Amino acid sequence: MSEKFDVIIVGAGPAGSAAAYSLAKMGFNVLIIERGKYPGAKNVMGGRMYAYALNRLIPEFWKEAPVERKVTREKLTFQGEKASFTLDFMDEELREPPNSFTVQRAKFDQWFANKAVEAGATLVPGIRVDDLIWENKKVVGIVAGTDKIEANVVIAADGAVSLIAEKAGLKKFDVKQFALGMKEIIELPEKTIEERFNLASGEGAAQLFVGQCTKEIPGGGFIYTNKSSLSVGIVIYIDRLIKKKIESHNIILEFNTNPEVARLIEGGKILEYSAHVIPETSRSGLFIDGLLVAGDAGGLVVNSGLTLRGMDMAIASGVAAAEAVKKAAEKNDFSKEILSYYEELLKRDFVLRDKETFKKAPEFLQNEKLYTLYPDFVCRLFHRLTLVNGPKKRVFDEILEESEGKRIQMFLDMLRGMRAL
Repeated sequence: MSEKFDVIIVGAGPAGSAAAYSLAKMGFNVLIIERGKYPGAKNVMGGRMYAYALNRLIPEFWKEAPVERKVTREKLTFQGEKASFTLDFMDEELREPPNSFTVQRAKFDQWFANKAVEAGATLVPGIRVDDLIWENKKVVGIVAGTDKIEANVVIAADGAVSLIAEKAGLKKFDVKQFALGMKEIIELPEKTIEERFNLASGEGAAQLFVGQCTKEIPGGGFIYTNKSSLSVGIVIYIDRLIKKKIESHNIILEFNTNPEVARLIEGGKILEYSAHVIPETSRSGLFIDGLLVAGDAGGLVVNSGLTLRGMDMAIASGVAAAEAVKKAAEKNDFSKEILSYYEELLKRDFVLRDKETFKKAPEFLQNEKLYTLYPDFVCRLFHRLTLVNGPKKRVFDEILEESEGKRIQMFLDMLRGMRAL
């Protein structure tokens, strides 16, 4: 290719497609390069997307997008050594407008990238970007094999382990800043899913698991309901996994055999297995002369304990990147000074505000007691409260007795949690 583009976007995931769609609608000549055979072929996520960011870009997108189910039921399960305790929350207000959906990236990413193409962007799949083109310390294009393609701006939206961000000289993530996500897609009939999760047609559930499911390693398990399958998986901190010398696939195997999980996936057929890394912190820099970094490539993920958000952050950052490019084009100046408007937009919107709000969460969530002491405490307490084998004590007395010797530590952890989450 010898044509020069206004913008080259590397990666056709949610961040890249959001940027491409926005820029194409503004009239920019946009090229999206995707290394997979098609958008979504190599993209992995747990399977849940919060609707807010995309609904601002494409109002009521769910009426045309290949979403699976709208999530109306939230569950949190504490797994002790011999018992489990589940909180089950259902809210009518989560139905309309929908708060979140379950999605499968192979379908969703193709739809979203095609929306960008319909708006005027050019999509080239099956191409790996190997390097950047520099001119006077400014990025002016990309190198893909023997092709050199120039542009005013490059947007790196190539995922958590971003080659483009690395080539741009932005600081690499340390292994301690990554979690590992592992997921299986398990096929089940629609009616079976709805019966087991107590759902109406088209409604979905998101169930999180904390405790023994991660073998005392910080992290958690999840089950998301699709139309005719379940997304079942584990998220776990990589450095702790290495330190414990536990094979990652053994953790998800044991998770599936836990009685609470086995009952929900019984009779299902495993359709696929995937794994990916999740950044727990943002990059120190999101822009340089001629280049912006969006989505997972910039570490724009927020884990608040109950919600792990990546897709909505990616979409919002892609839209912000497009707005920053628009301003730079108006001034015909693609220097980092002008492109810094991108960071200003992220701070104005929820992306960097939420990153700041929950900046202490990753460190707090690596407290091993959250996955050992507290799930077991909850299960043992409710064992006490439900067991009838003689005279009963008041609830408060049962709590005091079960927490004996742990109260100071529990109080301190509660304070840390309040500050972090």
